[in-house]
Amino acid sequence: MKLVLIFDRILRRFTPSPFAIAILLTVFTIAWATYATDHSATEVVNAWGGSFWNLTSFTLQMAMILLGGYVVAVSPPVKKLMLLLVSFVKTPMQAILFCTLVSCAASYLNWGFGLVVGGVVALEVGRQVTQVPFRLLVASSYSGFLVWHAGLSGSIPLTLNTDGNDWQESMGGLVELNQTLFSSVNLIALVAIVVLLPLLNLLYLKLVGLETEQLKPERKNQTELDLAEPQFLENNFGVTLLLFGLGAYYACTLMSSGDFGLNLNSINFIFFMLGVLLHGSPGAFMRAVTSAVPKIAPILIQYPLYSAIMGVLTETGLGTQVAQFFVQHSTAETFPLMTFYSAGLINLFVPSGGGQWAVQADIVMTAARELNADVPKTIMAVAWGDAWTNMAQPFWAMPLLAIAGLSIKDIIGFCLMTLVASGIVLSLIFWLC
Repeated sequence: MKLVLIFDRILRRFTPSPFAIAILLTVFTIAWATYATDHSATEVVNAWGGSFWNLTSFTLQMAMILLGGYVVAVSPPVKKLMLLLVSFVKTPMQAILFCTLVSCAASYLNWGFGLVVGGVVALEVGRQVTQVPFRLLVASSYSGFLVWHAGLSGSIPLTLNTDGNDWQESMGGLVELNQTLFSSVNLIALVAIVVLLPLLNLLYLKLVGLETEQLKPERKNQTELDLAEPQFLENNFGVTLLLFGLGAYYACTLMSSGDFGLNLNSINFIFFMLGVLLHGSPGAFMRAVTSAVPKIAPILIQYPLYSAIMGVLTETGLGTQVAQFFVQHSTAETFPLMTFYSAGLINLFVPSGGGQWAVQADIVMTAARELNADVPKTIMAVAWGDAWTNMAQPFWAMPLLAIAGLSIKDIIGFCLMTLVASGIVLSLIFWLC
């Protein structure tokens, strides 16, 4: 227990910002690829620079999912519902359990929704139960994100169950969800982690103790104040209904034709239209958007760096080398476990489920067939490995931290201890089940 406190104290003092971490990972990856592959330094740097904007579309999608989720979450109806639910939270223990379990449930439904809801719930609970250190509430909310790739928005299982995916032929057809997301191994791992996380976060509460921590209200900037000036159209609900009606009609046409599906674009569209409706007027909606914009800035700056790192791993073959190293030290029985570890390592450099699968898929699936290993179990090992080391990678914490107004150093000590504990549990599951 003393070690945990010392560890947390050191990390709070010396952990750099997520942007600095991204720069250090960039330099390390370029040096590693130059040393470990047959590519020259110039070729590696060219691969890095040439991949800098490969995730531009994804970056905008991520920025919009944060903006849309935030706008919906701070709308008057949702805030009233949130306040009603939070009003039942009276004690520090209830606060920790509430933040953890709500985050787990939201992340299971959709990873983007989980990050947004986690930040908003932590804020509201922090205002209700001021005795709990706010950073611990935020860490508890972020810990729930650990289950996302085992949930309904898990990108790798959903991709392999989508007709026409790049691996359909090599896999001998589609990989059904009952083999991956709804398999016994995944459900056991999911239940184990959902039980583990609240216990860990309650342990952190016991270690850190109680302290009064009053949250400060956000300051309105000049742009937001200007938007608050009364204008007829700006405060007219009828104008809002026009836009929402168009959006609803478009969604209905897609549903009737069978073309509607849940993906980043459709989720962003839903959040956008709901946000417009729930705020009731264009002016209120724009005030919420203006409040959300500063929280999006870290995503716009850092995602290109990770896109470039992913380009180095894929174009130089460094990612394949990492995957092959773990394959060479595996048997049919240990292959899913070793795949879990390799996925966790690669995720530190490519914190994207789809991007990571692109790096690992061919070598992992080929090796699984050659070793006669359990292929669906191996797929979920990649998925869980991707989610597991998110506890040490600030990439995905940025949206939640932006909403909460904290830095990664405020929660990284708790997150790394969660990484260790969950890693032990998941290792046992992929080894024994």
